[in-house]
Amino acid sequence: MKQFDVVIAGGAMAGMTLALAINKLSQQPLSIAVIEPFQVDHQAHPGFDSRSIALSYGTVSILKQFGLWDEIAKVATPIEHIHVSDRSHAGMTDIDTQEVGLEALGYVVELADVGRIYHQQAQLDNNIELIQSSVSQVIREETKVQVTLTNDTAVEGKLLVAADGAISTCCQQVGLELTEHDFDQVAVIANITTELAHNGQAFERFTDSGPVALLPMSEGRMSLVWCLRPEQATEVMGYSDEQFLAQLQSAFGWRLGGLKKVGQRASYPLLLRYRQQNVSHRFAVVGNAAQTLHPIAGQGFNLGIRDVATLAESIVAHAAGDVGSYKVLKHFKQLRREDRHATIAMTSSLVHLFSNDYLATRIGRNLGLFAMDNLPVLKTPLLRRTLGLVSR
Repeated sequence: MKQFDVVIAGGAMAGMTLALAINKLSQQPLSIAVIEPFQVDHQAHPGFDSRSIALSYGTVSILKQFGLWDEIAKVATPIEHIHVSDRSHAGMTDIDTQEVGLEALGYVVELADVGRIYHQQAQLDNNIELIQSSVSQVIREETKVQVTLTNDTAVEGKLLVAADGAISTCCQQVGLELTEHDFDQVAVIANITTELAHNGQAFERFTDSGPVALLPMSEGRMSLVWCLRPEQATEVMGYSDEQFLAQLQSAFGWRLGGLKKVGQRASYPLLLRYRQQNVSHRFAVVGNAAQTLHPIAGQGFNLGIRDVATLAESIVAHAAGDVGSYKVLKHFKQLRREDRHATIAMTSSLVHLFSNDYLATRIGRNLGLFAMDNLPVLKTPLLRRTLGLVSR
């Protein structure tokens, strides 16, 4: 049975970032196993599919600290301006790079590109072993954890990290409770081309069925996340491209001129899933396995990277000793408590505030957007979290 210092279940963004970060930070290399059933460079990999994500300024700072940003920067599109508005109402707010004194508010990357880059870097690291399989059983002992895989082999580690998605097999094996809240929305995602150049602008527009977000991408494209009621999403997914673009144009407006082309569409239900407990004996949870958030304000992945960063630093601080000890895990849990709770609460509040059309709520949110745009003291706390400038 192969033995490792750290066993990571899940080789998508959270798991691979953690694996690479540990030995970028550590003076004393640690042996790491990454267990992942899908080939990272394969089209069907669900963690590195055709979706795009927005990396906050804070996340980019973390990736720079880990020496992981330079390669990703080559395939990243900077966000230079964010426009937030409420459909058919007056409230709006703008954020741009000049206002905050940064070269970019964030960057948009395609997950498939990052997956390819991470896979190449992992293969070059002699201390990382990629194992193509899934976890079937977890047995924890006093000083180690044994992980049985679906390919009838097993590995041992001092610490097991669950980065295996919202419905985490590892968390189920360990018995960590999952709390769910259904937002009664479905996200429709696709890539869009527009008549006018995006010029690095990102848009979030609130409608009575949920937010419509467009993020700038390479080659003049934009990444669409369109949140709809389930029955609306079913209808929209059945539209022809022409019908789809016409309906989206009505919801989004004409700030980018006519919407010209839509790529392949996909959809998924929007739920808040989180585990109150993110550690247990010789066990830690990061990324979507710890919490999966609504895409409003783009907080979920960036929160997950802060989990990863703090865990990597906690492990490295004890690299000479027992990286799966109670002391390491307690330190990680305490440092992550406030940020996790605050970000989950903020995201859920925004969904409920901006996803209905009750008169009082509509007036309140429009006054709020107007006040944010005119009173910097109100904009700053939300802006800092949006930019990922929060303490870990």
